[in-house]
Amino acid sequence: MIMILISDDDSAVRSSLTLVLNRAGYETATSSSPKETVDFVRQQAPDLILMDMNYTMGTTGEEGLTLLRQVKLFCPAVPVILITAWGSINLAVRGIQSGAFDFITKPWDNHALLKSIETAIHLNKEEVNGAEQFRYDKIIGKSPLLTPVFHTITRIASTNAPVLITGESGTGKELIAEAIHAHSNRRKQPFVKVNLGGISQSLFESEMFGHKKGAFTDAHYDRTGRFEMADKGTIFLDEIGELDVNCQVKLLRVLQDQTFEVLGDSKPRRVDVRIISATNRSLQEMVATGAFREDLFYRINLITIRLPSLRERTDDIPLLVNHFAQLQVQQNNLKPVEVTPDAIRFLKTLPFPGNIRELKNLVDRTILVSGKPILTSADFERQYEQSPGKATSVKPESLLPLEEMEKNMIRKALEMYGDNYSKVATALGLTRQALYRRFEKYGITHP
Repeated sequence: MIMILISDDDSAVRSSLTLVLNRAGYETATSSSPKETVDFVRQQAPDLILMDMNYTMGTTGEEGLTLLRQVKLFCPAVPVILITAWGSINLAVRGIQSGAFDFITKPWDNHALLKSIETAIHLNKEEVNGAEQFRYDKIIGKSPLLTPVFHTITRIASTNAPVLITGESGTGKELIAEAIHAHSNRRKQPFVKVNLGGISQSLFESEMFGHKKGAFTDAHYDRTGRFEMADKGTIFLDEIGELDVNCQVKLLRVLQDQTFEVLGDSKPRRVDVRIISATNRSLQEMVATGAFREDLFYRINLITIRLPSLRERTDDIPLLVNHFAQLQVQQNNLKPVEVTPDAIRFLKTLPFPGNIRELKNLVDRTILVSGKPILTSADFERQYEQSPGKATSVKPESLLPLEEMEKNMIRKALEMYGDNYSKVATALGLTRQALYRRFEKYGITHP
């Protein structure tokens, strides 16, 4: 049964709404204060919330707006309908901007109220069904640029077509790969992730195809390769653009005929795997320069999904910030955190070269370092100033080749964080393995 939470300090209003909703077939729960409301949503998520705007003698509606933001931290997907006796167009607009679904004034019309509730629940159910079908609970955002991504996933998830996911570092390519697998016919089989940027050429065959004991000097035991681990399931080849040409040949062989040989065993083995690859590089340009095999390129990209950068979908920043703040509050058992509108405006102006991963890092760091219940633009700006991302921004008049820019960013991050490579990698939006590969690529010495 659909459950609706009624949050109002007036007992008569709570009783009246409860009667109307119960007669309409809804289950109800009530709370009489912001604290009771927050305590409720921390424990469970209702299907909809009817929320008063004023809980004391004030009539500004600020209490309701603050409570709305707090509720959205714990139940971002739950529709909220605001109800107040002190209605105004300005207050209505502010409520909708803060995430409310609708705004109704007292005294309300029962028919209009029930119609609004029915519409909110119906639309939310469609979104939730889509989220469950393609794990949109992890893919946060409503940008129009994500619509073709979701549509493509819907069409190809149940096929065995190889997929290439492109986009800048930190845009969420792995989440897309997981969504495709989770709703494919292989969803009950393994999903094996491989970061090709962290595998050296000498270890490639052993890592991907496995080896027998004694196959080489340090082979003290049998090892199962990633392809064998992924048999009947999906293998996710992340950072495929980092793979050198010699390893590309070996990978192509198994993709062509679904067979491989374990090191130290000449007997071919057959596997049944779906291939999903990802890269933040332009493979077409690499093909043109000979850095990436053309036959391998066409083998892996029957379907291509491009993820937009965060700079292209800044309207999703409030949703992402609230989501990351909620996770941080839950993970560390913190008190609810509110992010002010001026902080959101500041975050929307940042370039975020590390995309969503960089935004999450900034939100987490600001919450933990500041320790404040309300975060302003100054709090985020203070933490952003300490990030290498701002220090390494490049002005148009001083443009450098991309590889030179990347090399300089790595050096600046090393100057800031020294030998703490975990922090260096996080600041740059890379994994440690990918960072080591770039050390090797640019001749940067490290322990």
